[in-house]
Amino acid sequence: MRHETLVELADLHGVRLPDALRESWPPRLKATDEKGWFRFQRLYDAARSVLRTEADVRRLVFETLADEAAEGSGWLEIQVDPSGYAGRFGGITAFTDLVLDALQEASAATGVGVALVIAANRTRHPLDARTLARLAAQYAGRGVVGFGLSNDERRGRPEEFARAFGIARRAGLASVPHGGELCGPESVRGCLDALGATRIGHGIRVAEDPALVERIADARVPLEVCPSSNLALGVYPELAAIPLRKLFESGVQIALGADDPLLFGVRLTEQYRLAAELGFNDAELAELARMSVRSSHAPDDVRAQLLAGIDAWLAQPPEGAGGRSGGRVSARSAVEPLRGEREDR
Repeated sequence: MRHETLVELADLHGVRLPDALRESWPPRLKATDEKGWFRFQRLYDAARSVLRTEADVRRLVFETLADEAAEGSGWLEIQVDPSGYAGRFGGITAFTDLVLDALQEASAATGVGVALVIAANRTRHPLDARTLARLAAQYAGRGVVGFGLSNDERRGRPEEFARAFGIARRAGLASVPHGGELCGPESVRGCLDALGATRIGHGIRVAEDPALVERIADARVPLEVCPSSNLALGVYPELAAIPLRKLFESGVQIALGADDPLLFGVRLTEQYRLAAELGFNDAELAELARMSVRSSHAPDDVRAQLLAGIDAWLAQPPEGAGGRSGGRVSARSAVEPLRGEREDR
């Protein structure tokens, strides 16, 4: 959500926003302890609460895709937990129908391809997750491509949600749970063993277990690495501590993502700039981009188009010769043909 949209909808509907969202945006965050996570979640829920009408949802979806188009994204997979909106929008099915219709409409208007991931909340009962898995299964092949698991990793072990993910996998949906950011490698291992993860949100702390890094690389299970999230939530104290290079050189498939742009204040392009600050050159930025496309569930023709765009960008001469910018300042150019990756906690 755009910050100006958040404020405008809050004023329209008489919603009181915390000062951290209205006056001192983006908020200062740290979620490595439960108190910090509670504050993060409180701000997130406050932002969600301004969505009161169908028009609000359609506006949010359109602006999201328009902003991704401006970032250069060509494909977007939005994750949402319909149960968080069911009471206001007529139930989980009605809300899912609304989001899918809004996505189709916005995609046609912006040119950004899009699909939906339905996610369960790991802080709620596993039976709720099974309900959402059955919902997601009903929409398999009709705009929904995966089933996820979000919220605080320290509450709700992956093993507790195995039956829900079994329902989703049997329907042909991808298994894309969060793991390995606030918790260590054991969280990632649970996502692999119990949930059959085919892509993992975050997963960055797998770097602490060399054997698991090798397993992830060999199985080609992509990690949605979100450097700005890792810094904002205090998972790593500084950019240099994020093991992006270590994972890349170990052969791990990486899909760079922005996580929550409203709360962290940055979008996809910034993630490539951060990678450039970590020493990734143009060729490596392009390979990160290719990994992102290959990790997606975009149709084959969309993938081919995006991959060709990345190759064309890399083939351009440096900026001084009339082409792209070179070296560490090229991250913005590097994402011109890319898909976007957003997650809903």
